[in-house]
Amino acid sequence: MGEIVVGRVAEIWRYPVKSLGGERIDRVGLDARGVEGDRAWALRGRDGKLGSGKNTRRFRRMNGLLGASSRIASDGAVLVSLADGIEMPVGSPDAAIAFSNLVGEEVEFSFEEEVSHLDDSALHLVTTSSLEWLAAILSNASIESRRFRPNLVLDVQGAGRTEDSWVGRRLGVGRTVMSVHKPTERCVMTTMEQPGLMFAPSILRALEVQTGGNLGVYAKVESPGDFGVGDAVTLLE
Repeated sequence: MGEIVVGRVAEIWRYPVKSLGGERIDRVGLDARGVEGDRAWALRGRDGKLGSGKNTRRFRRMNGLLGASSRIASDGAVLVSLADGIEMPVGSPDAAIAFSNLVGEEVEFSFEEEVSHLDDSALHLVTTSSLEWLAAILSNASIESRRFRPNLVLDVQGAGRTEDSWVGRRLGVGRTVMSVHKPTERCVMTTMEQPGLMFAPSILRALEVQTGGNLGVYAKVESPGDFGVGDAVTLLE
């Protein structure tokens, strides 16, 4: 089996609670579902739908979520906080009350069971070349990886949307193997305001014109393991 080094891991992101701000980490384990702990929790309304930035069969838009954040502490506890930075355990009554006040309706934190909290696939990848490509088109917009909520940002050489050429192929990342299976269709979440980033509707408009609305790729887990920032990314032949 041949291997071609195509880049290195630049950033790793985990979002312990769906649609809240996540955490940037240096190393993580990968299981069959994806990044360990990623989107394991979500806010659930009384109608049973999960809090999101968009409306679908499973999800419902709840305003203000991107202004809040979530992380996994060293002891494994999932902590959430609002703009004031005061952290609360994800399953606590205080957290449920605070987030109900934030979104303007009664909600609770729900751990994933039968209904998946993932939008589509186990993993979402974006390359530095794609972000640079979009930044060149939209010189007045702040193009940061946080807008696109990837699990991995891969530092690659070259220009343009490098990851598009990986669809249908396999990548080795650290001690894991993943198969890239389709482009990521972007939604209104990419345009939304979040801490340090302004509302930017031009991003989605540009992507719709240039790529039919896609940026980045989705991948499935073939071989679980772990990887870290700086690990090589290889295209497997």
